[in-house]
Amino acid sequence: MTPHEFLKYIPATNCGECGYAACLAFAVAVTKSGVAPGLCPYVQRDSLPAEFGAARGEAGLDGVERGQDERDMALVAHLKSKIQSLDFCQLSRRLGTAWSAENPDQLRFRYLGRLILLGRDEVVMDGQQLVDPRDRILLYNYVAFGGNVSGNAGGRAEERLPNGTWVGMESLPNSIAKIRTLATYCEGRLAERFAGRIEELAPLCDKIGGERGNDEQGRSADFSAVLPVLPYVPLYLLFWDQDLEDGFEARVKILFDQHVMDFLDLESLVFAAERMADRLLELDRKQDREPGS
Repeated sequence: MTPHEFLKYIPATNCGECGYAACLAFAVAVTKSGVAPGLCPYVQRDSLPAEFGAARGEAGLDGVERGQDERDMALVAHLKSKIQSLDFCQLSRRLGTAWSAENPDQLRFRYLGRLILLGRDEVVMDGQQLVDPRDRILLYNYVAFGGNVSGNAGGRAEERLPNGTWVGMESLPNSIAKIRTLATYCEGRLAERFAGRIEELAPLCDKIGGERGNDEQGRSADFSAVLPVLPYVPLYLLFWDQDLEDGFEARVKILFDQHVMDFLDLESLVFAAERMADRLLELDRKQDREPGS
């Protein structure tokens, strides 16, 4: 049974109660790594084929945590299988990446300011093989989504590209459960780190290719920047600095292009925002360590 075939036995709401970030990741773990389907409290047990017996791999959440690397690698393998038959030349136009006839099975693009060479079997970042499976999942998912031409239903490809119309996470479909995650792992961390240090945020954004915001939403904030996480997945960072006299804490809001879900699923989108925060904090810590800083 394939992961997508297994999805019909679960609600596919990405509730996370099984311990997995997304239903697809859980389906991959069940079908490829032997994880017990019963970890999903909503699985249709009576309808499951006999191969998914109740005793199969019941290990509880402790087993889920121990097997995180295995699940991530299984999802990497699944996503890699989805891109094997894609035409990278055609795909490059859809994704805003570079392609050359000299390397027909490779896409070249920037990921948070770092050079990515993505092939069918490996990903190289800044000249070194990318090891972190979470980043590989995000990058392969970007390519796999680009190969899903059904994502352009209702309009020509050029009409679905980022167009500078920005929306909050709450405006994206089925995002209620992800709003807190975005606040915890991205917005809150950036607000806490750069509170009272707004002048230090701008040069860090410049280092990853950011551009200053210049629309009405951007002008309402003390600082704003459009950050290209991936070629067609920009994030709009709005930062309001703290005001100790009036008792206001620093606040960050992340906005997304209205067509962003043509290029990433919701789980990957939240992770992209988390990695953007990671990158800014990494650069900030590096700057602190430099002599004379």
